[in-house]
Amino acid sequence: MIEIVGLEKTIDGQQVLKGINLTMDTGETTAIIGSSGAGKSVLLKHIIGLLKPDKGRVIIDGIDTTNLNARKWMELRKEKFGMLFQDGALFDSMNVYENVSFFLVQHTKLSRKEIDEKVQEKLQIVGLEDVEAKMPSDLSGGMKRRVALARAIIADPQILLFDEPTVGLDPIICASIIELIKRTQERLGITFVLVTHNILAGFSIAQKVAMLYDGKIVASGTSDEMRDSGNPVVQAFLKGVVFAS
Repeated sequence: MIEIVGLEKTIDGQQVLKGINLTMDTGETTAIIGSSGAGKSVLLKHIIGLLKPDKGRVIIDGIDTTNLNARKWMELRKEKFGMLFQDGALFDSMNVYENVSFFLVQHTKLSRKEIDEKVQEKLQIVGLEDVEAKMPSDLSGGMKRRVALARAIIADPQILLFDEPTVGLDPIICASIIELIKRTQERLGITFVLVTHNILAGFSIAQKVAMLYDGKIVASGTSDEMRDSGNPVVQAFLKGVVFAS
């Protein structure tokens, strides 16, 4: 579904990505792990077209996005992508129903009844009922992430991107969100891409884990393969210590 080939990016004179090569298979979850500042969010922004590579290519479902203009990228995003931002990024002035239905109202010609049905379906998938009238300020951190996930899947995307979905949550709520993401992927069967520094999230959700360090993918494999990896960067990350090169 996603192929990244030789991706390089320099920002403010610093080379953040130094030749990324990575494939993400259709219908599977890929976790990109690494410490803060490793370039995970920059990589995610290239996947969704918010940043343009200096060198290299991003291929989405067979479409080489290298020369896509802004309008074509917008069309591709609408067709292929959903995204869950770090803090949920709900619209504070809108209630839950308005947040979840926003894309359908703005970008489709569905009837109110059809939109109502889709909102109810997605809220049910994320385990929420009777919250449509609540405002974001009335919700707990975990509930906000659930609403944000419902909004991200409202248009039935083929690819769902997660930018640090558990950041700022306490361990119990964090575990529940991890389980929710896992169940949602199993139910929908779409391609999930998760960037995180949370080892538990990455290893328990993903079929494939890729380690980003110093602008490069230094190792990738299943959770078990990564745990058993002889790569010193991976082992340092798993132990929660700074890798000393």
